[in-house]
Amino acid sequence: MNDRTTALIIDDEIQIRRLLRITLEEGYRVLEAETGRQGLSAVALRRPDVVLLDLGLPDLDGLAVLDRLREWSRVPVLILTVREEPEDKIAALDAGADDYVTKPFDSGELLARLRAIQRRALDLREAPYFQTGHVTIDFTNHRVTVRGHEVRLTATEYALLKVLAQHAGKVVTHKMLLREVWGPNAENQSQYLRVYMTYLRKKIELPNSTVKLLKTEPGIGYRLVISG
Repeated sequence: MNDRTTALIIDDEIQIRRLLRITLEEGYRVLEAETGRQGLSAVALRRPDVVLLDLGLPDLDGLAVLDRLREWSRVPVLILTVREEPEDKIAALDAGADDYVTKPFDSGELLARLRAIQRRALDLREAPYFQTGHVTIDFTNHRVTVRGHEVRLTATEYALLKVLAQHAGKVVTHKMLLREVWGPNAENQSQYLRVYMTYLRKKIELPNSTVKLLKTEPGIGYRLVISG
């Protein structure tokens, strides 16, 4: 009986699958699928702990696989692809990817990124509290403290911070934030986001501190940094 973490590789290139197996097999039980449909079946039947997904598959585009997967599964997904254009990364993150790595990849970085997305998947959404650096969020009571002192956030500011905390360490795209906080009809209203991120930064960041928790990913979105 193998109780190690299970990783599913969905990639049609046999050389890449072999390389990934060598990279992963010391710490993971490795499964493979060479098409999108095989990958979806493997997720349903084998319940892997993490998925490495190529975008250029022979039967379904990787984004289509991700869209279908997110209809019923929250398994962490790391996109591993040769596509390096910002719009490809944005589309994948919007579709629910947890991280995005381009080929060729560094094995150490890949393993670190896999560990990170697995940590974030440990029921963060259901946790009653979240803390990073000097900020603590009490989800039950909708209470935010900075260095132990409560700060008053508007409903919109709190909703924005909550979404970022639920995806802490991960880039959350402009489109996803607008959809989650303001609704599906606001996906193109990026000015809302800029204004409220400014408000939020003033309330939770420490003045004159070099440690910044709210990071801007230019042209993509924002990220709440995980800090001890």
